[in-house]
Amino acid sequence: MSITENVKRILSELPPGVELVAAAKTRTAEEIAEAIKAGIKIIGENYVQEAERVYPFIKEKVSWHFIGHLQKNKVKKAVRLFDMIETVDSVKIAVEIDKRCAQLGKYMDVLVEVNSGREPQKSGIMPEGVEELVRQISALEHIKVIGLMTMGPRFGDPEASRPYFRLTKEIFDKIRTLGIPNVEMRYLSMGMSNSYKIAIEEGANLVRIGTKIFGERG
Repeated sequence: MSITENVKRILSELPPGVELVAAAKTRTAEEIAEAIKAGIKIIGENYVQEAERVYPFIKEKVSWHFIGHLQKNKVKKAVRLFDMIETVDSVKIAVEIDKRCAQLGKYMDVLVEVNSGREPQKSGIMPEGVEELVRQISALEHIKVIGLMTMGPRFGDPEASRPYFRLTKEIFDKIRTLGIPNVEMRYLSMGMSNSYKIAIEEGANLVRIGTKIFGERG
């Protein structure tokens, strides 16, 4: 099936209120443009340099989300390119985003990344540290925490992701009740091509899909 057909099918299946991020890792500007034409409104990129490469060729107005692990030395470029950073997992990276945004007179929406599976090779803050991190970031002037993000295991039985999604939703709901200033729990970004349906059942309203849109990476 074509990118266009894939996008239209997925969009037609998503429940109301669930938004689709096209995870465009390694994809060409032409592929991204086709996805946008088919109805995609949010492009997700894992690497700043890949976003830089395709960004100038995308003429349509879309929202750009950073969905990879952000290194401190890439923040300056990232805050110019992206409308949301979904992967904030430390005070250090948040402070750097805030500083770079202040220099541009820009405000950045961010999600805090939760390492819900406690996987040592993955980035993200451990579940018990999320609330404290959100409280610390909330004091920064040029950042607004608007939700949480988690990866969940990428391969294997999608059903195995359910406990991790459920845990992240519980943390999301708890933080929502705390009334922390400058924090608005609006987005819960969970689920990828193999697990997004389960993520939606567990409360995700932002899903990041690559392979099911663009096909397998070459």
